[in-house]
Amino acid sequence: MAIAFFCSGFGALLCQIVWQRMLGIFAGSDTISAALVVGAFLAGLGLGSIIGAKLADRLSPRQAMIGFALAEGGVALFALLSKFFLYDFLALQLAGVVDAPIAIFALCFAGLVLPTTLMGASLPLLARAIATSLDTVAERISSLYGLNTLGAGLGALLGGWFIVGNLGFVGALVLAAGLDVLAAVLALTLLPTLGRDVPKPAPRAAAAAGAAEPFGSLKLWCLLVFLSGYVIVALEIVWVRLLGQVGQYHAYLFPTVLGIFLLADGLGMAVAARMVRRLKDPRPAFFITQAGGFALAAVLILALFIALPYWPINQFLSADVQRLRGGGLATTVILTLIVVGPPSFLIGMTFPFVQRAVQQDLASVGARVGWVQLANILGNAAGSIGTGIVTFHLLGTAGTLKLLAALSVLLMLGWLWKEGRGRRPEMALAAACALAVVALPGNAALWSRLHAEQPRHQVAWAEDRSGVAFFRDDNLPGQDGPHGPFFIQGFSQGRIPFLPIHQFLGAVGPLIHPDPKLVLCIGIGSGGTPWAAGVSAATHQVRAIELVGPVLTALEQIGERYPRGPIAEMFRNPRWQLEYGDGRRALSKGDQLYDVIQADAILPEGSHSGLLYSEEFLQQVRRRLAPGGIYVQWAPTQRVVETFSTVFPHTLLLMPSSVIIGSDRPIPYDAEALARRFAEPAVQAHLGRGNTGFSDYAGLFSRPALSWAPGTPRVGATLTDVFPRDEFYLNNTVTGTQALARPQDLMLRAAHR
Repeated sequence: MAIAFFCSGFGALLCQIVWQRMLGIFAGSDTISAALVVGAFLAGLGLGSIIGAKLADRLSPRQAMIGFALAEGGVALFALLSKFFLYDFLALQLAGVVDAPIAIFALCFAGLVLPTTLMGASLPLLARAIATSLDTVAERISSLYGLNTLGAGLGALLGGWFIVGNLGFVGALVLAAGLDVLAAVLALTLLPTLGRDVPKPAPRAAAAAGAAEPFGSLKLWCLLVFLSGYVIVALEIVWVRLLGQVGQYHAYLFPTVLGIFLLADGLGMAVAARMVRRLKDPRPAFFITQAGGFALAAVLILALFIALPYWPINQFLSADVQRLRGGGLATTVILTLIVVGPPSFLIGMTFPFVQRAVQQDLASVGARVGWVQLANILGNAAGSIGTGIVTFHLLGTAGTLKLLAALSVLLMLGWLWKEGRGRRPEMALAAACALAVVALPGNAALWSRLHAEQPRHQVAWAEDRSGVAFFRDDNLPGQDGPHGPFFIQGFSQGRIPFLPIHQFLGAVGPLIHPDPKLVLCIGIGSGGTPWAAGVSAATHQVRAIELVGPVLTALEQIGERYPRGPIAEMFRNPRWQLEYGDGRRALSKGDQLYDVIQADAILPEGSHSGLLYSEEFLQQVRRRLAPGGIYVQWAPTQRVVETFSTVFPHTLLLMPSSVIIGSDRPIPYDAEALARRFAEPAVQAHLGRGNTGFSDYAGLFSRPALSWAPGTPRVGATLTDVFPRDEFYLNNTVTGTQALARPQDLMLRAAHR
């Protein structure tokens, strides 16, 4: 049974990772849409908990085990079939068509309700099956749930680091289905050992005397578990944001945080499960581990905040260096283990203590497990939505931590007021949580330190539910404008003055197209690409969409500080329309066609970057181009070129800048004519406002362009929504486009395939 429930947890996390990615395409990548997906997932688990609570205690242990096996088999079947509904139907057919949040939630819930309900019902059913003695029931349930959580943690780590990157989303679902089938088969082998009788309820006289609930009512414990679930999930979201800024957001970050959190949580359950039989009163242990877990989390976050600028951490995790590989990646993983592991271990210990408190009657084991699990799920949902949507937006990351500290103080004061006067450990932990409210840094101090701000710097920054943007303005004496790196989600995504490659990406499309009236930019970044997109006098409107809302706020602050600069001009001039939103989702809405569409340069290793390099995204772009329209993007890897040239019948790869251009019609490209356009005084003046120190744009396409016509052999799409290989860069070698010296190189690869 231990092996079975371990496999169940492993498979469940694999499914969750893949389903959230698939539904993210349908619902959108912004935080509100992500919260709707998480809410739908948790709603299904909660429904399963209710059904399990109502049903389990009416069954014999044998029947409950059969129910558990059927639940695992049902999850396996849905895992195999889920792509057809979640991706092929919802993501590809309804993305952009369904826009109302209620409708998005309803469809996500409809897509997940069956498997998540079965997942939610599995623990109450299993608890009913293995409950043979009141003395051991809390230990058994806690041990098995601890193993399930350990399986989930290993599923997150191995899934994120190895399985998804090597098998893709569909392959990961097949593996998850196999594990669920194995869990079901193992459960069925135990049927001959299980009883066929339904346990009888405890005598009413004992219950009336209060012996049935000596440590408090089930309702009280559900409230405490709700608060505990809120705190731990809110902490997890805070850890992801902080460590994402420290180590940069990449495909391996979230599985690392989630995997370490679940492994430590499960290990805490396993350790505490060995203790519960010896506890006369589990209540002090619950409050000590709950408050101790948060207090330790606050101490470790404060220690990280203090240590970041100093050796040896600053050698690998400086804001100005890439941290995606080597020492930077290894240091991030080590820090994640230190910051996330110990608090998760302590808070994980609370589950067995709760089971020890509530399990006082063999006849109601399943119901009590189900209701406690429901309370935990509701707390998780409140923590996820409350933190990700509300408190991050209103209070920021530091304010959210202070709020969690205040909640922990209130929780401890409630215990001390009722039962614990004179209890020194609890009083000390309450004081520690109260101290965290004062000692933890504010938002400005937090982000300034993480982005290496020095006293001489001027900064512009903002944070909300969608992320963090930070501009560090060095602005040395003698400079007449902003100078420094612009960070988005921990990445130095650009600079001001604008980087030449960003201005080239923005300008080359409108300068090649004979009549670029309407231009769409996917991504704004530091502003260089949308600014350069307005280079042609023929352009009536440049619409630019940015996924991280604080980017716009930070740019507005820069524009106010430098009112004569290009950033202020974009906010002032109606030719530019800068907006917050999901660019991919925007392409799915309406029927507006554009003469030029272009994407800001995005590192292929960044988290969710695969959604802007995939074959399916490029097909969306192609459908929104007007006749003769062109699409321009950076081509950082060979796979990007292969996928791009598969979608667009006419393709040009400009070298050495690795900028790729596609269209349904022949592209009017003449290198000499384009060089003359870039040399025109009006063009030079416009681009010069963005960067006075660079003018040799012709050098960015000085080498012969690689070209594809309809009859040119193609390798085929190697980047798709369900297998973003470049995003999982540790599993798939990333080859830059500079290795493509000749068009024949790709033709030979196509012929070989």
